[in-house]
Amino acid sequence: MRPDVWYLTHDVDDFFTRAGDFLRSRPALHNTPLTVIEKLRTRGADANGATSTVFGRLESGGEVRAIFYRPPSHRLTLTTLSLRQADTLAAHLTDLGHRLSGVLADHDTATAFAETWQRHTGAAPVPNWRARLYRLGTLTPPQPRPDGGGRVADAQDHEQLIRWCGEFAAAVGETPSVDADSWADSRFADKHFTFWEAPDGTPVSMAGSTSMVGGMIRVDPVYTPAHLRGRGYAGAVTVEVSRAALTAGATDVVLFANPANPTSNALYQRIGYAPVTDFTGYDFSYDAPEAG
Repeated sequence: MRPDVWYLTHDVDDFFTRAGDFLRSRPALHNTPLTVIEKLRTRGADANGATSTVFGRLESGGEVRAIFYRPPSHRLTLTTLSLRQADTLAAHLTDLGHRLSGVLADHDTATAFAETWQRHTGAAPVPNWRARLYRLGTLTPPQPRPDGGGRVADAQDHEQLIRWCGEFAAAVGETPSVDADSWADSRFADKHFTFWEAPDGTPVSMAGSTSMVGGMIRVDPVYTPAHLRGRGYAGAVTVEVSRAALTAGATDVVLFANPANPTSNALYQRIGYAPVTDFTGYDFSYDAPEAG
């Protein structure tokens, strides 16, 4: 059997040609690489820095077993790796002179890579993000249904979307912040949004979703202003977006939730989402210790 080999490239189209089947084989688990790589492919290198993004695929026995990508931020995103595979990749990237700012993957993979990266480079891993991945089973609208109804956002809602996405980003600690100037390059700009509106037409909650890739649509973000929470709006708008994804033909409808937030986790499970696994992000600190 041929040995495990990592192949690296800057060519996103060649990478996806070779690794696309692997990514599509588990669309729920691979939802982030699928959407990010599709965005790089469709928007073009000049628009999003694809030429400075490094893509890697692990082949064993002629089959792709795992992938990574490292964008200009130098934050590595990985699919599932064993401890041995994580160590091999860390050693390979170190030998090539890569300096990573962090890593993001399922919890076990991210932790394994962070620990082996520290052994190879001395960089201390600092946890900075945790999320639980959910996949939709049987959609179950919450009862009672709040008053009002769903409406797909359009061009006239642009300012409202920028404001609420900015509030959402601030609430979950995302950086950089989102405003009118940064909107076009933000992760929200290519999402499709739906509002839940009160009977008088006032938007009270919103949910976004990605375009379908490999049969997968991710619901993201879901946001209700603080003074309107606890009234069932988030559940109602999430059901609207989830139903639309199923109607569009999605076979995997997924979302992430903060595992430290029992309210949102309970809500998503009530409407039919089942937990898949937890994801973790680490920053790498290269600060040299002070002399004693």
